[in-house]
Amino acid sequence: MTDPNLYDYNPYSARPKIAWPEGKKLAFWLAPNIEFYEFDPPRNPKRPGWPRPAPDVTGYAQRDYGNRVGHWRLMEAMDRHDLRGSVSLNVAMCDHCPEIIEACAQRGWEFFSHGVYNTRYSYEMDEAQERAVIEDSIRTVEAATGQRIRGYLAPALTHTTRTLDLIAEYDFWYTCDLFQDDQPQPVKTKTGRLLSMPYSLEVNDVITYGQLAMDPWRYADVLKRQFDQLLKEGEASGTVMCIPLHAYLVSQPHRLRAFETALAHIRAHGDEVWFATAQEIAGHVRDHYWDAIQDDLDDKGLKTGGTAFDAWSQP
Repeated sequence: MTDPNLYDYNPYSARPKIAWPEGKKLAFWLAPNIEFYEFDPPRNPKRPGWPRPAPDVTGYAQRDYGNRVGHWRLMEAMDRHDLRGSVSLNVAMCDHCPEIIEACAQRGWEFFSHGVYNTRYSYEMDEAQERAVIEDSIRTVEAATGQRIRGYLAPALTHTTRTLDLIAEYDFWYTCDLFQDDQPQPVKTKTGRLLSMPYSLEVNDVITYGQLAMDPWRYADVLKRQFDQLLKEGEASGTVMCIPLHAYLVSQPHRLRAFETALAHIRAHGDEVWFATAQEIAGHVRDHYWDAIQDDLDDKGLKTGGTAFDAWSQP
């Protein structure tokens, strides 16, 4: 296997131009991950629930800090900069911490599915189980918030070969599980119009703080440089910047002020930036550019055919 055939190749600089509303150059969205990690989760044969032997009191407590303290601090910071979130939600949080969900909904934030628990992986699920997770996500979030979710980020970034086809079948508009581009791009699925939404690992605080142990001020500088470059490129065709966040990391007292300097820098370019939710960005591309992108691929002879993960099933 050389290519899972998830999307067609189309060079960044030679595509149909994307224009954001009001002529904005860059679409900016924030993705707070509101998650629940079970103290002693069921064992998955392909991946342990915790890096250390379970039950992991330290790991659990660190993540619980995000739900008890960090999310409230992050919401207040985003309020100060008049920014909404698109919440990557472990939907069990609607039962465990409904106060957080209510506070986000009152602010007009979007919700999208990040599975039920971040310790329940998609690996080894059969189709019925995976459908149950998707249907539970739709039903639970709608009951708690009135929203019909349109986005999906697989729990702990774990998938099966059918995941993308299934979420497209259930009329999801975007997936955050692919990291191949700085513009929304079509994903090959059997049905629907599913987009790959830019969701960066490079500026994800799990990577910058959790793996790279960045200084908070260096992280703020990375965010500013990421933004400046994407804004410049957006002069030619609209780009997207996402900052994925985890409140147990970014909302630590010694880190928050540095993060807010990055938000202030981005906010200062408000005449050039569309501050949106992921659903709004996906809806704009689906409504205005889906056909143009597909026609462009046809004209260039770049379409390879098939659907997502076709190559994975080849002998």
